[in-house]
Amino acid sequence: MEIARDIIYVGVDDHDIDLFEGQYVVPRGMAYNSYAVVDGKTLVFDTVDARFGDAWLANVRAALGGRPADYLVVQHMEPDHSANIARFAAEYPEAKIVASAQAFVMMRQFYGDDFAARRIVVKEGDTLSTGTHEFAFVAAPMVHWPEVIVTYDKASGTLFSADGFGKFGANDVEDPEGWDCEARRYYFGIVGKYGAQVQALLKKAAALKIDRICPLHGPVLATADEVAHAVKQYDTWSSYSVESPGVCIAYTSVYGHTKAAVMKLKELLLERGCPKVAVADLARDDVPETVEDAFRYGKLVLATTTYNADIFPWMRHFIDHLTERNYQRRTVGFVENGSWAPAAARVMRGMFEAAKSKDIAFCENVVTIRSALDAASEAKLAALADELMS
Repeated sequence: MEIARDIIYVGVDDHDIDLFEGQYVVPRGMAYNSYAVVDGKTLVFDTVDARFGDAWLANVRAALGGRPADYLVVQHMEPDHSANIARFAAEYPEAKIVASAQAFVMMRQFYGDDFAARRIVVKEGDTLSTGTHEFAFVAAPMVHWPEVIVTYDKASGTLFSADGFGKFGANDVEDPEGWDCEARRYYFGIVGKYGAQVQALLKKAAALKIDRICPLHGPVLATADEVAHAVKQYDTWSSYSVESPGVCIAYTSVYGHTKAAVMKLKELLLERGCPKVAVADLARDDVPETVEDAFRYGKLVLATTTYNADIFPWMRHFIDHLTERNYQRRTVGFVENGSWAPAAARVMRGMFEAAKSKDIAFCENVVTIRSALDAASEAKLAALADELMS
């Protein structure tokens, strides 16, 4: 597939994967993107997962049309992108390997070879010409590994963005939800901790005329509207700003009483005009999707039982997911259930405080349930709903 003049897509789609990076459910598969440039000299951007080496090399051969490869640019060293470097190097023995200094260190760590005799080390501001195209390298440390570079081609206005602007899902499967949903889950799951670093990269990108973005996962963003929308979303996400008005409620429930309180709270919020209430059972629903919702909406309610003088394990796990991703600039409310010594609200709030979460406003109305809802706890739920909607 031709992306732009001289730029050809040579990536692959994975429909066999069950969990991406060992934790993310990907029901529509996964794409491992790679791009070939057929110019005065030839260049390939990144390889693919080890399981797809044969298919990828066949795509590269077809794109190059029998010509030798002059360069392989390695923008990111995660094995789903770097696993076929040695196979490429063996097939094209004259090709130079282009990467950051830290990427070559990782090559030796992963694959036992840093290609010292044929490597080109690049850094911020360096360029590489293939004839018509001159590629400028931009350092993108911690977006989302320290060795990452992204690459800009002025001739075609193309940004090769490494893992930035990526999305869950194979490219040969239509996503009925469009780009945002799985791009958001991907961003907060994988890149979310590094908002400051993404902001720094966006500032660099603002100086470039970008007509298309070629990420290492997901579709090429090929129109001005797609590029502008994706950049706007990344700016919102990486600045931890609220994307949509609404409330995310995440809960655990042992015998159904805490769930009943959550459903009552949802009802109260909707009655008060809340535009969206997203509810997740942390023991059964997809946790990364709930993380996505917690960052998407401006208000979060956590509801759980006191468990072994602590909190239910799935809730602890969820809060860890939030705090390690620098959860901030949100309002957080608590619903706790305890038959004899309720302590869950104190423990949950303490986790945010211990993580030094920034700009978290805790709701004054904490709902305590003694085993099951009663008139007093229902009144507290109503007060919490009022506070969340104020």
